[in-house]
Amino acid sequence: MQHRSDVLIIGSGAAGLSLALRLAESHSIALISKGKLTEGSTYYAQGGIAAVLDEHDSFDDHVADTLNAGADLCDPDVVRYVVEHGPENIQWLIKEGVPFTRDESHEPPFHLTREGGHSRRRIIHAADATGQAVETTLNQQVLQHSNIGLYEQHIAVDLITRQKLGQQGNRVLGAYVLNRETGHVEVFQARFVILATGGASKVYLYTSNPDTSTGDGIAMAWRAGCRVANMEFNQFHPTCLYHPEAKSFLVTEAIRGEGGHLKLPDGSRFMDRFDERGELAPRDIVARAIDHEMKRLGTECVYLDISHRPADFIKEHFPTVYQRCLEFGYDMTKQAIPVVPAAHYTCGGIMTDLKGETDISGLYAIGETAFTGLHGANRMASNSILECLVFAAAASQHILSQDKNDSQHAELPEWDESRVTDSDEEVVVTHNWHELRTFMWDYVGIVRTNKRLQRAQRRVNLLQKEIEEYYGNFRVTNDLLELRNLTDVADLIIQSAMERKESRGLHYTLDYPEVDSKPVNTILIPGNFPG
Repeated sequence: MQHRSDVLIIGSGAAGLSLALRLAESHSIALISKGKLTEGSTYYAQGGIAAVLDEHDSFDDHVADTLNAGADLCDPDVVRYVVEHGPENIQWLIKEGVPFTRDESHEPPFHLTREGGHSRRRIIHAADATGQAVETTLNQQVLQHSNIGLYEQHIAVDLITRQKLGQQGNRVLGAYVLNRETGHVEVFQARFVILATGGASKVYLYTSNPDTSTGDGIAMAWRAGCRVANMEFNQFHPTCLYHPEAKSFLVTEAIRGEGGHLKLPDGSRFMDRFDERGELAPRDIVARAIDHEMKRLGTECVYLDISHRPADFIKEHFPTVYQRCLEFGYDMTKQAIPVVPAAHYTCGGIMTDLKGETDISGLYAIGETAFTGLHGANRMASNSILECLVFAAAASQHILSQDKNDSQHAELPEWDESRVTDSDEEVVVTHNWHELRTFMWDYVGIVRTNKRLQRAQRRVNLLQKEIEEYYGNFRVTNDLLELRNLTDVADLIIQSAMERKESRGLHYTLDYPEVDSKPVNTILIPGNFPG
């Protein structure tokens, strides 16, 4: 089956939805969602969006805070570009109807909170479920637009490019996409393709991310010939609820921003021993401190305590976390709650310019799947949705400036599954999935060593060979595609980590504990590294 549109957007989080809405008046859009429209990382984001909205704040302060959190690896020009375009994108969300928490004593009349790494209150939020508010509001707008074709329960297999078809140049032409309901691969043809597929934290055993965060865009772009950068910088959120049934429930950083204390099992605080900012230190420092204390004491978790604040304050500001904790038997108005670090955000990704365009003409990457230079060696809290919005706007402006007459009309080759059969060994996929996530957690986690990375590299190379053999002989399934993508991304993370001979930001290795005086980005080029 062939689908044709002006623009193909793969991913339905804040980046993909906001881009679709910005283009829909003049372009036909095919919007691919791996699951339901709401099943992405944006929906689960609690904290908020960082932007300069207060008269006592400034662009210079936001830039300085971001550069500091990024450990000297941010691109200053990109940081300033994003920060200066922050307020107008917040206004766009307000215009679209996002119900941010209000504070009539403030101008503009919205409550601003503060999170780790920020020197000012600049986080605009919708209680403690900002992502849900943004996603739900944009979903409603998308569903009302006749120019946007929505394809839920579809997962992209691979990009189609001129180079792959043996033609001149390397422009993107579309993508092969698996319809999860029918089991058949369909062809989506478009002049512009946007990867807005989110990050790859599902490569780790413990993560705050939903099951969809399998690095699909990064893996597809790499296989198509795009450079990727800084894949060694995986952010571990310091505080996920520790409970066997809580799965991946993130406990918002705003709790620490509003005075929450991290404590050991004996009730003593410990963050002041690691950083003068205490609980408000950047995430990499807090996660490493928790990891250190857990290993030192042999304990399974630490505790987050905000019970010293008034109960009404806690319920008003953190209703989602409060209710979720109650479900697991914890009343955060009266007691500390158990927390552990978990993989949370992929700071590296597909290299793009300020327009969001990649190395392949017509192919864009926006949001967590992209490497823009904003985050450096560590993303500062609440800069993520901001990046989605700013680069979606930039990509839309660039696409709108292109000549619509130069388009592909010939049908693209159908997906060939004439020589494959249905798998009778799905257990192989399940086993390899678990093995991959376990050794990535053990060997490529918060603290690394050369030996651990070498062990991981050997295992991922074996997995890649096994998966490619399986991929070539059996019909593709959702689980197989995600496993293939995660294994490719794991390989990129390991390669990048082995390249960096220092400890910086989110990458900490016992073999190179010092910081290099001349930091550089880790750039991987297809063909130069076994991908």
